Amino acid sequence: MALTIRIVAGSTAPIYRQIVDQITRSVASGELAVGESVPSVRQLARELVINPNTVAKAYAELVDSGFLETQAGKGFFVAKRRQVYSKSERLRRIDESIDQLVNHAVTLDIEPEVIVQRLQQRFEKNLKPAGD
Repeated sequence: MALTIRIVAGSTAPIYRQIVDQITRSVASGELAVGESVPSVRQLARELVINPNTVAKAYAELVDSGFLETQAGKGFFVAKRRQVYSKSERLRRIDESIDQLVNHAVTLDIEPEVIVQRLQQRFEKNLKPAGD
């Protein structure tokens, strides 16, 4: 499957973070399969019209977090899923994100039920098996 990455100009998220987030989501959802190659650093930089160092930074983070692996002379490939972080570290990280979400929801005066419903919708959307 072809990887499609969209960069949002003017986003508060840095470009490398947008790349990391989109590839991570594609791997987690099964859109990108284990062993599947991703574009080379130069190719993706050319497609997105960005500096190759930005792509290299994103790929390095994806390798460090276990989503991609390198094969010398061949490029980057989706790695077999493995947990890099302990369960307590994963929970700490998700709690941090939940705290940000709750604070944002309170600021926007969004009801808790709406947040729960929207989270459930996102899980259903993002966790569909590939090919559905």
